[in-house]
Amino acid sequence: MTALATLEHPMPDAALERIERLDWQALETELEAHGCALIPRLLDDAACAQLASIYSRDEGFRSRIVMERQGFGRGEYKYFAYPLPTLLGRLRHRLYPPLAAIANRWNQRLGIDTRYPARLDTFLARCHRAGQRRPTPLLLQYGPGCYNRLHQDLYGEHVFPLQLAILLSAPDADFSGGEFVLTENIAGQQRAEVVPLGKGDAVLFPVDLRPVPGKRGGFRRAAMRHGVSLVTSGQRRTLGLIFHDAS
Repeated sequence: MTALATLEHPMPDAALERIERLDWQALETELEAHGCALIPRLLDDAACAQLASIYSRDEGFRSRIVMERQGFGRGEYKYFAYPLPTLLGRLRHRLYPPLAAIANRWNQRLGIDTRYPARLDTFLARCHRAGQRRPTPLLLQYGPGCYNRLHQDLYGEHVFPLQLAILLSAPDADFSGGEFVLTENIAGQQRAEVVPLGKGDAVLFPVDLRPVPGKRGGFRRAAMRHGVSLVTSGQRRTLGLIFHDAS
């Protein structure tokens, strides 16, 4: 049995239960206060090990990107192909509905007309009709001297405004350095947030814009970017969960 095939088994009940028990109101409050929210131990050690181990294989991926060649930083990543492994598909489908409710509230505050359907399949059908048919979940790999420049994961006309990164490696044991970094720009005023992650932890953060309360009422637009600081030793692997597909 291949490493990818092991991911075709259903997610463990404990992992599904963790998603069902998430306090989405608290996560939304954290998002609004800091521009990101931490979900501790979204994946257990076994799921992290399964995902990290398949990076060296070619099957199940649609492309491999060497970041230095594209000016994205240093390191590499691979985009999964459809059909996604069951583990990733379930994560994506289970997490999307509460995130869509948050995204709709954000767009209302920002005066953006777009609204997101309650089901991921319906939203992906919207993407596919616009020519965005390529899956965007990805695995990222960093070694010593690697980093990821600040960026936004925008892949076409239809963009879902929230995404997650899940750390699959253990800080200090598997690697050092490599902190997740988020920046916020409001009318030229910038702020940085460094998010400490443990193995299996997920960080929820905006793809592009988020609403920030204005000093005189209403909301202002904060432009967000994310990246990874320099890895000084070891190997860091991460799962990225993006909900819109790419053109």
